[in-house]
Amino acid sequence: MKTLILPLFIFCTLTCDAQILDTLNYALGKVDYAKNSEFVKIPDQYANKSGMYLRKEALDAFIIMRQAAKADGIELRIISAARSFYHQKSIWEAKWTGKRLVNGKNLSATIADESTRAVEILKYSSMPGTSRHHWGTDIDINSLNPAYFESGKGKKEYEWLRGNAHLYGFCQVYSEKGKERQDGYEEEKWHWSYVPIASVLTKFHVTRISEKELYGFAGDKSLSLAEKRKYILGISSYCK
Repeated sequence: MKTLILPLFIFCTLTCDAQILDTLNYALGKVDYAKNSEFVKIPDQYANKSGMYLRKEALDAFIIMRQAAKADGIELRIISAARSFYHQKSIWEAKWTGKRLVNGKNLSATIADESTRAVEILKYSSMPGTSRHHWGTDIDINSLNPAYFESGKGKKEYEWLRGNAHLYGFCQVYSEKGKERQDGYEEEKWHWSYVPIASVLTKFHVTRISEKELYGFAGDKSLSLAEKRKYILGISSYCK
């Protein structure tokens, strides 16, 4: 598989169509992480389960950040990392069809309108092809439960990340919604993005990927491209 060269995401011209095709597939999560030289398997001591992958640069930065956190009495562990289009499709379609309940509800039974159902799922789950987890730049840390970070150990971990993660290139992309961030997913205190690479991929996604690439899953026509892009661009201004 071709090496993905970041500057080409922006500056590549018609003379490098093959590179653009590789990058399109990468941005959409249509990548075999185990066979792509840009990605490395996360060692078990840094994660809560085996077999997860990240881009090498993001993992290196996380390891340094984790060491600094540990020196301050804070334990950081990756609980989710790179997720392919097909992995994201399985999550999305389970919620879409009701096989997986959302807030205790079978959405296929309670929300007939497809656009309304999509928006409900999009509070916390991305459509396949639009997830930042496709890129191997984004990680979920320690817990997916919002309440975990509101008190005790979880609150201390979050406060440490808020104060220090930027020193290692990481940013909380889905910060509290309000004036500063009006669109996109609900707040996720566990989701941190490696900005040096992810910021370039964000720009690539909205300039190079069109409606015709975002297909192949249940509900893929439920929202317009403009609505889908609100979730790609609805991130903290510090992460752009």
